[in-house]
Amino acid sequence: MLIKSGFDVAQPVDKVWRFFDDIPQVAACLPGAELTEDLGDDRYNGRVAVRMGPVKLQFVGVAQIKERDDAAKRIVVDAAGSDEKGRGQASMLVTANLVAARGGTRVDVAQDLQLSGAAAQYGRGMISDVTAVLMRDFATNMQARIDAADRGLSPDQVEAARSASGFAIAMRAARLALARVWRRFFLPYRPSTGSGVRS
Repeated sequence: MLIKSGFDVAQPVDKVWRFFDDIPQVAACLPGAELTEDLGDDRYNGRVAVRMGPVKLQFVGVAQIKERDDAAKRIVVDAAGSDEKGRGQASMLVTANLVAARGGTRVDVAQDLQLSGAAAQYGRGMISDVTAVLMRDFATNMQARIDAADRGLSPDQVEAARSASGFAIAMRAARLALARVWRRFFLPYRPSTGSGVRS
């Protein structure tokens, strides 16, 4: 399943690219993600918790930087893991491209996600909605951390920037899903206004 998304950061592209060199800082921007061990050679043990509807999945696995192109400002990360309760496996190849844009930097992200086991029961719509919420939070947290570094603050002082809970993410994803259903089924049948007969 290929999911494409993107976001803008109000910082120069070179500064955002330098931020991507600090993988623990990057991981800290993603709600539910945690690096637990630096294995060297751009490999990390970690865990990611994500809520799909009423179920919270927690994957434990390894992430590795497969490619880092400084000239093109492109990074590719390969990650794979298993749910701690044995409910499925996940693997994901993430490609991020950074380009200068008006007012800052545009980050385009492509995620090639493969799920198996019980984790695969969730539909593309729900997974896309959860991913959209996570990307928005990731962008917000990245902006906050870069801004904080400019002010001389430590990462610990901006930890609150990643305070979104799994429940809050699930609720926001549910709202996206409801909005999609509303647009698909109800808006085409909405009666037009202004054409009624006046008595």
